[in-house]
Amino acid sequence: MSKLSEEDIEKRLIRFPEWEYHNNAIHAEYEFENFKDCFSAMSRIAFECEALNHHPDWTNSYNILKISLHTHEVDGVTLKDFKLAEAIELIVEEEDE
Repeated sequence: MSKLSEEDIEKRLIRFPEWEYHNNAIHAEYEFENFKDCFSAMSRIAFECEALNHHPDWTNSYNILKISLHTHEVDGVTLKDFKLAEAIELIVEEEDE
């Protein structure tokens, strides 16, 4: 898996308005109605992470979920990160419905 250039990352982020690039990773923050909804989303995301064998750095405080993605093996952002970000977006959208 190849590390993406900053230019490639910025182009790809156009499809991910919730995400931004800094500190060599892509980041998003989501606010849910309550802790239960946040934890439910985290549980669903965890299954996607296992399926993709790619795991985020994340924190949760009550109804706020902060996620950072980068590929440790290349010390940067790869297509693997964007694939997981896409799966996360779909899960969060379903939780909002």
